[in-house]
Amino acid sequence: MPRVVKRKEHPLSMRLPAADIAIIDRAANLRGRSRTDFVREAAVRAAEDVVMETAPIRMSPAGFKAFTAALSKPGLPVPEMIELLQRKAPWESGK
Repeated sequence: MPRVVKRKEHPLSMRLPAADIAIIDRAANLRGRSRTDFVREAAVRAAEDVVMETAPIRMSPAGFKAFTAALSKPGLPVPEMIELLQRKAPWESGK
């Protein structure tokens, strides 16, 4: 008897203007990816961003108290950031 294989993939079809296809193909080629791989990765990344924006953050009362205490403390200077912000921009250095 033939073995029934459960599909792991589901087709997704879209109608797009030629200009959209052209820019997608250009970007996919620049990344060395197929159109399908490029669009799938971009769509999944966008979906994950939306889900993460709406996901509730849960913590215990003690954890929340520690979190708010950390936010209430004054920030500490980061020497590398200070140096970076004091550095002249490339167009200001005259090189």
